[in-house]
Amino acid sequence: MRRGSLVLVLALAFAGSARAAPPTVDARAYTVVDASNGTVLASSNAHEQLPIASITKLMTVIVALQHLRPDDDVTVTAQAARVDEERIPLRAGQVLSVHDLLEGALIQSANDAADALAAGASGDDVPLFIDWMNEEAKELGLTDTHFVRPDGLDAPGHVSSAHDVAVLAQVAMHSPIVRAIVRKRSDTIEDGALVLRTWNDLLGVFPGLIGVKTGHTDNAGWCEVAAARRSGYTIYAVILGSPSRAQRNSDLDRLLAWGVSRYRTLTLVGRDPVAHVALPYGREPVALVATRPLVRVVPAGQAVIERVVAPSAVTLPVQRGQQLGRITVWAGGSLIGSRPLLAARSVSRPGMGGRLRWYATRTVKDLWGLIP
Repeated sequence: MRRGSLVLVLALAFAGSARAAPPTVDARAYTVVDASNGTVLASSNAHEQLPIASITKLMTVIVALQHLRPDDDVTVTAQAARVDEERIPLRAGQVLSVHDLLEGALIQSANDAADALAAGASGDDVPLFIDWMNEEAKELGLTDTHFVRPDGLDAPGHVSSAHDVAVLAQVAMHSPIVRAIVRKRSDTIEDGALVLRTWNDLLGVFPGLIGVKTGHTDNAGWCEVAAARRSGYTIYAVILGSPSRAQRNSDLDRLLAWGVSRYRTLTLVGRDPVAHVALPYGREPVALVATRPLVRVVPAGQAVIERVVAPSAVTLPVQRGQQLGRITVWAGGSLIGSRPLLAARSVSRPGMGGRLRWYATRTVKDLWGLIP
């Protein structure tokens, strides 16, 4: 049985210091987003409608996979084979698997691969495929977005925004095949006959980068959406309209670094004793330990409050694993976790002889204290 009053222990900790402001970015628009809850950590002109170049291919791939399987074959149309700018290149009449075309569109950002996917999914009705892209954008709530082409080449009215691109990238990354492809720096298709190389210069350079897509045209400038994963959280950063490839890479690197610095992954409750509870008959206090560690991601600089509720003392016997309390952890006024607190060891109740000896010893000590 428990006895004594409940003890309330408040421990205040801090999850590191917060950096003051995001870095300066030379671009028409940008945003940095915490993917776990959609929190916008920083942004500029995030809802301005702008061309997004080959970032468009994320939507092309999403829609194509709604109508095609990765192991399906697609015949390259003459229109797809004639498309300008970045190409694999593909030939009219060439037959490739959908998976190879996905890699071509996402790794090398090949326009012919994207157009071939659109034609293959729609039965060579590319305007229908574009309608599907816009319907999907509407369903996803991409209110700043309108597609005109499946490849992202400059076209009047083909626009999106930094905000919408961040949402689009997160949706695309829900697909296991997309996640697997966009983290590759290079690959081969057509049984090794064609080599693909990424335009994503931060892959393998920025720690934890897992994708996702670059883009560039004369009107769009240099664009990219990138995602960096850390233990317990993922940060997405979007840059649209950077003046150069080098500037885009530098700004994106600094935005991602700033974004991941906003959080700390903390072991709030470990394996060490959280509290001790007094025992009768002169027995050593019993330690209380959590059932398992409590690890959480906490915004840097945010106060973390730990509240331990346990009795000041308990009667014997105590069994190892017996729940004697609970610890709760709060951050920003919200409960972020709790753990039961269990006795770390068993302690038996002494027999009659042991109890008599303890009372006798305590009586002698009390009497001795009365002697001047």
